[in-house]
Amino acid sequence: MSTAATSFPERNAAEVADIVLAPEAAAPDVLARRARQRRQMYIGQVASYSLGASVLLLYAYGGTVDMAVPSLFWLGGLLIIGTFTVLSEAGFGDRFEDHYLTVFQISTHMALQLVFLLAVPTVGVAFLAVLFLIFAFGTLRMTSRQAMVTWGLATCGLALVFLGSDLPIGLPVATRLERTASMLCFVLVIGQCAFLGLFGATLRKILYRRSIELKAAYQRIEELAELDELTGSYNRRCIMRLLDVQIEKARKASAPFAIALIDLDWFKRINDAHGHPVGDEVLRTFAITIFANIRPADCFGRYGGEEFLLLLPDTSDEAAQRMLERLRSIVADLDWNAFSPGMHVTISAGVVTLRDADTADTFLARADRALYAAKAQGRNRIATS
Repeated sequence: MSTAATSFPERNAAEVADIVLAPEAAAPDVLARRARQRRQMYIGQVASYSLGASVLLLYAYGGTVDMAVPSLFWLGGLLIIGTFTVLSEAGFGDRFEDHYLTVFQISTHMALQLVFLLAVPTVGVAFLAVLFLIFAFGTLRMTSRQAMVTWGLATCGLALVFLGSDLPIGLPVATRLERTASMLCFVLVIGQCAFLGLFGATLRKILYRRSIELKAAYQRIEELAELDELTGSYNRRCIMRLLDVQIEKARKASAPFAIALIDLDWFKRINDAHGHPVGDEVLRTFAITIFANIRPADCFGRYGGEEFLLLLPDTSDEAAQRMLERLRSIVADLDWNAFSPGMHVTISAGVVTLRDADTADTFLARADRALYAAKAQGRNRIATS
């Protein structure tokens, strides 16, 4: 039998997913795809009504129903489909979140089935079977509120049929032709339900895959928002946030916490003498070297220009100084000649440990004073405050 249930071809599930994931303020290309999907849906509905009318035609040839019934049923379906097609082409549905006007479509197609059930009760079971197909169509896009509304309308309609009349509702199986028509009725309904189930499963898979892709993209955006593009270390905003977090953790656990403010010595001279591209490579190589020689729990970020901030949780002042001295030695011993003959890069660092009265600002200020002390002492050294 017929219904509004025959939806989009399975091959278009990816396009449907694009539409589902589209923003509320749909772009013109999204509106065009929506309109195309609705046209395909209406073509499917016409095919479904044609199949239903064919089954009724078999009943008519067998003398079970009047010959006018198949034509009237088909024309009634075309009238509903034509109305929604006109609204669709006019862009009426695009004004609403549910641009398919699902509740209205389900209600009108359901009403048509109930009207013919009352008019031709001898084949009423066939029309009742189609109601399942109509709701299978609706489940692809109905919200819980829409489902309750359509279920309530269906309940009222069925109450009118079953309680408001004494008409016998049957499914003719007296002759071979009637049995064939009745069998085809259920075969077609089951087939269309299976198609909708397959389409729904395909759409869910695509939406799940898209959600994974969106999640990965979101994580990537978060990473990019937290990282310095040149060095791959945390940017200033992120390292400052991590500083606050580590201060709070250290105080809660009564654990030592050290930081080091690191500066590349005479970096401006490197830029002036060798150019900014070489300077960028120096910064990048320095960052890679630090990452390769710190613990997983440590946090390293670009504080500004050629200054970097290293967070050392669970680290005493003495251990922090030893670590920074080791890092200083590693950087100084690197073969910087690969960038430019005769190039030599060193670092200075100010190392401090957290005190009870420290805030993030005072903590950093002490590290900054220690760094300037290291520079004042001749650079390429570690100082504390």
